[in-house]
Amino acid sequence: MKLTRRQLLGSVAGGAALGATGVYELVDRLGPAPRRVAPPPVAHLAEQHVIQALRVVDDDGVLVFEPPLHHQVVTANLQVDESGGALIEARAGLERTLQRLDDAYPSSPAGLGVTVGWGLPYFQRYVPGQAEQHLPIDRRASTARRQTVRVLEDAKPFPSDPAALILEQNDLVVLLRSDSRERLQEAAQALFGDEHGPFRVTSDRRGFAGGGFEGGQSLPKQLATAAGVPGAHLIPDRAELFLGFTSTQAHRPGRERISNLETLGYADLGPQGYFTHGTHMHLSHLYEDIEAWYSDFTHRQRVDSTFRPGLRVAPGRLSVTQGPEDVQTAADVLRDYGRGRVIGHSGSIQPASRLDRDVRGPDGVLYEKGTVIPHRADFNTLDQPFFWSADPVRDRYDPGPAAGLHFVGFNPTADDFRRGRLAMDGVLPDGSVLRFPHGSRGQGFNAVLTTTHRQNFLVPPRAHRSFPLSELRA
Repeated sequence: MKLTRRQLLGSVAGGAALGATGVYELVDRLGPAPRRVAPPPVAHLAEQHVIQALRVVDDDGVLVFEPPLHHQVVTANLQVDESGGALIEARAGLERTLQRLDDAYPSSPAGLGVTVGWGLPYFQRYVPGQAEQHLPIDRRASTARRQTVRVLEDAKPFPSDPAALILEQNDLVVLLRSDSRERLQEAAQALFGDEHGPFRVTSDRRGFAGGGFEGGQSLPKQLATAAGVPGAHLIPDRAELFLGFTSTQAHRPGRERISNLETLGYADLGPQGYFTHGTHMHLSHLYEDIEAWYSDFTHRQRVDSTFRPGLRVAPGRLSVTQGPEDVQTAADVLRDYGRGRVIGHSGSIQPASRLDRDVRGPDGVLYEKGTVIPHRADFNTLDQPFFWSADPVRDRYDPGPAAGLHFVGFNPTADDFRRGRLAMDGVLPDGSVLRFPHGSRGQGFNAVLTTTHRQNFLVPPRAHRSFPLSELRA
């Protein structure tokens, strides 16, 4: 059933049409906001994608960040004329709205995190000349492919992706994060509530993470159980996400900018450096077979598939140390696979997702060898596949609940994300390729994941978040 714009953006009290909608309303009752210490007022960072004042908790001796409870992603296409005047007006209007939200709330879980990204269709249709001059070039990928490669590329299928994968072509995406569900609704209404405004919403994606670090059951466990998802009773009580293990380990402070375009030198930002403090964002949706994960995989097999084969993890432990000293090399992955025909998710991507040497960034911070490069902001969902879709037939929308994940990842470039994701499929950075039988447990997480949608976006710095490059002459 297709929701109206009012149902999409407003309160769903009173039994709105979507099956899982009522479950989301349980979040505020089931998972009260964590006890965040209110930080002193600080200016918003130049980076849009960094959430400030995340609480660090000690979970089984491992320090982890406690993510915001509520997450929402809205994708849209533009209904704006390509003329300069129309773009100037739309740019000013969006920036006013974003500035009002900035003035009202800090970029923190207790406040509101707003991240705006732009897809290739926007740059190609509205600012093609400016994009040709100013879209950063990926130095590493350009050298490897012997042609000019931009930091933003169209998403492409990976070896384990199904044939039915949808490669989206949205003009923009907005990621909203907060401990307050009402705050997300307020922001969505402010940005997309005007039917005659510049945006035509294409999807609304909602979900949750965490909530179990205070004791008791986490949101994923409680909401999956309330929705009647198969296998929900098997999810560990304190699981941050449906598949159990914690994904938000706290590394050394001051490392938030490692996924910026400029930090590691992967990108040539051009003489003006227009996109300095920006990043690349990958967005995808995946279904997760919770019942198979907990019923068909033993604890030993889940550890092997999540981390690396043979790692000693006590039953019931959800936060596992994955520091620089634990990083696997491509040779390690090949050796593990040769012994047991299995690779671990973390271990397999580490040769691509961890620094292979010390790097001092332009911010003066030393990023040591083994430091994690990508910044993850993914969250669980109960939608099939979205809370709302403008094209339910294409998106194969179903009103019933299903366990899934909206993956949100920030990397310095699209190619950097691609390298890590290929490694997850056994295509390692050194050129080695591991051949997995289709659906094999040897491929770790992929055996219980089904990806439905993918798209890449460029996230500009805060100063250029509204219709980037439109103020420049072509």
